[in-house]
Amino acid sequence: LTLVIGFIVVQIVVFGLLEKAGGSNFSRESKYMASPSELATERSHSKPLGIRCWEYIKRAKLSYKTHQAVVLIVTFFAYTTYHATRKTTSIVKSALDPQSSAAGFKFSWRITYLSSPAETQRRSWVLGDGWAPFNGPDGTALLGQLDVAFLAVYAIGMYFSGHLGDRMNLRIFLTVGMIGTGLFTSLFGVGYWANIHSFYYFLIVQMIAGLFQSSGWPSVVAVVANWFGKKKRGLIMGIWNAHTSIGNITGSLIASTLLSYGWGWSFVVPGLLIAFMGILVCLLLPVSPESVGADRQEEEEDDAVDSPKKKKEGVTEPLLGSHTEMKENAVGFIEAWRIPGVAPFAFCLFFAKLVAYTFLYWLPYYISHTAIEGKYLSDETAGNLSTFFDIGGVLGGILAGHISDRLDARAITAATFMYCAIPALYFYRSYGHISLAMNIALMFICGMFVNGPYALITTAVSADLGTHSSLNGNSKALATVTAIIDGTGSVGAAIGPLLTGYISANSWSAVFTMLMAAALVAGLLLTRLVVAEVAARISETRSQGRSQSRSQEPEL
Repeated sequence: LTLVIGFIVVQIVVFGLLEKAGGSNFSRESKYMASPSELATERSHSKPLGIRCWEYIKRAKLSYKTHQAVVLIVTFFAYTTYHATRKTTSIVKSALDPQSSAAGFKFSWRITYLSSPAETQRRSWVLGDGWAPFNGPDGTALLGQLDVAFLAVYAIGMYFSGHLGDRMNLRIFLTVGMIGTGLFTSLFGVGYWANIHSFYYFLIVQMIAGLFQSSGWPSVVAVVANWFGKKKRGLIMGIWNAHTSIGNITGSLIASTLLSYGWGWSFVVPGLLIAFMGILVCLLLPVSPESVGADRQEEEEDDAVDSPKKKKEGVTEPLLGSHTEMKENAVGFIEAWRIPGVAPFAFCLFFAKLVAYTFLYWLPYYISHTAIEGKYLSDETAGNLSTFFDIGGVLGGILAGHISDRLDARAITAATFMYCAIPALYFYRSYGHISLAMNIALMFICGMFVNGPYALITTAVSADLGTHSSLNGNSKALATVTAIIDGTGSVGAAIGPLLTGYISANSWSAVFTMLMAAALVAGLLLTRLVVAEVAARISETRSQGRSQSRSQEPEL
């Protein structure tokens, strides 16, 4: 924890120096007005190769709606693979440390005997004996250290990634991050065939993988926000954010299925998958309408029809209009923190992700070490069962986005979901062992309330704040604001699994108490914003009532 805090302090100082050193250059860039010929040349070179080939075959430019569809599909599958590679560790964890007594439960390892003695012996070696150094008495603590190392570097890298993402081509930046993630995820699995038993090898590989993983979220959110205005942003991003849960489900199923062939495959296959998807991103992803010369007028007309009160809202369109050809000045790190609402949502996400990532990394382990109907489940079954938490998260993200759109109240929605997560967590711990059906139902409900606000804050809220009215239409804060919010949340995501590794040695009930306390604090941190939104709704209702009463008064 001290190391994480120290790194955050250092990177804040570094960003301050970078802003002072580069301020004059950026200010000169912001005043530069590009000529039409230069803009046309720049657009043709910035178009992805796949888009150029598509337009060549079609012999016509792609429409704005087509570009939007491409953006949603490509970024959806891109971040699905990010989470698929991230989920494998939690599935393989019990295979690396199968008989740990640190979990506080008497565990009877189940081996499913196959048809031939040779296959039986191989499966016993693959799953039953564990993998040094994780199969020792301190195996649980070592696995917890891997988690916190990955997430700490991920959180720190997130701040830098957002800062760089607002100053670089997001398509290239995202491609490099995905290929690097695939490489180092695969290198973790290579330790299986190379017979590597050094803890520091796995630690270093996980840390570098976390650094490359940090490039993903700020990039995809910035690209999606570039193409979609505030109209139905919560619902659209709530559905789009299902990639998080679908990625977890995909990673769980792939890792669980390949576990019987050797745990190395559980890392290599997802690693190859994300690298392949990175190549597709490089070929197909249009970063913004301006980068491909798309006409934004269609989107602006749609928003104008449904948003008559747009000028009264605190959020503006994600980018300047297509008629404005001015290069924008990237917003600084400290300046982004000062945007109203960034700090409360960032610290709320700290505790929300602490809960969500504790489930992400420890739920399969918890299930396999907990007797359900008096029986213990195998790693593969526990991994598959844990996907119901993510399925609930898909529904929770969509509901949170839709409700926040209808109420126009992001803070009220997020806080309400966090408060509802507290009894859901209590019931899952207290009654989840009664039966398999009860465990699945309560796990689904937990996923809905835990992942709902997490999805809302990291998508629609980040996009809203990254296009806040105080920025005067400047889009160059999208990746930075997204990185600040999700980076701060990722610090909590690192601390939660780390504390769980130690607390679970004494009691899993204490772990759930920690999670319930974190959910409570997350809701309380939004109190000021909730009060402001309630006051705004009351004021709006009163003004509507007065206008209606005046319209009903008889004319003299």
